[in-house]
Amino acid sequence: MNTRLAEIIEDSSRIVFFGGAGVSTESGIPDFRGAEGLYSLVPEEIISHSYFFAHTDRFFEFYKSKLCYPDALPNPAHIAIAGLEAAGKLTAVITQNIDGLHQAAGSKTVYELHGSVHRNTCLACGRKYGLDYILASDGVPHCSCGGLIKPDVVLYGEQLDGGVINASVRAISHCDTLIVGGTSLAVYPAAGLINYFCGKHLVLINKTPTAADGMADLVIRDPIGEMLGGIGT
Repeated sequence: MNTRLAEIIEDSSRIVFFGGAGVSTESGIPDFRGAEGLYSLVPEEIISHSYFFAHTDRFFEFYKSKLCYPDALPNPAHIAIAGLEAAGKLTAVITQNIDGLHQAAGSKTVYELHGSVHRNTCLACGRKYGLDYILASDGVPHCSCGGLIKPDVVLYGEQLDGGVINASVRAISHCDTLIVGGTSLAVYPAAGLINYFCGKHLVLINKTPTAADGMADLVIRDPIGEMLGGIGT
């Protein structure tokens, strides 16, 4: 583990972790914008609000095969972050991911900016469904009432949940250390959340440079699982 990172964590009592796709790549879930990311294979339009309603069958064909990873397991980064919360060091996780791996690792206070594949809602009656139901459905999933089921994920053209945004802003503005990991900070409005940080330590862990590198106390280019997985060792 990075010695300076260990010192910062030791000096902190209200850590917030803000993560992106790079946190889950070590669990076998591909990112979107990397050299081998999903957007190198398909246009962004396929996960847009308009595409969902205009080409629902093709949306779900892509969604089930490329965005849902029911067998993925938390990696050392997820586990270490949950451990910091259990130890009373970390107050919240803010994630751009939709895979639910932070909760699977044991994190309790998780703000999912882009929703979750594990929550799905009938657009007709509001009944809730889990991921298993979606994956087991033949083609487009429908409710027992006949209504179309939509994943509770934020598609392009949709707004982020105001309650989640407000909770994230509160968490960041009250923390003493903000650890940003696995995100290029290129997607707004999520990336703009770090502007609310006014604490002591800003740490960036990402394989490639970000626009916020110059603001950070510590910038790490090593794999995030390797860095955070060393907490306590």
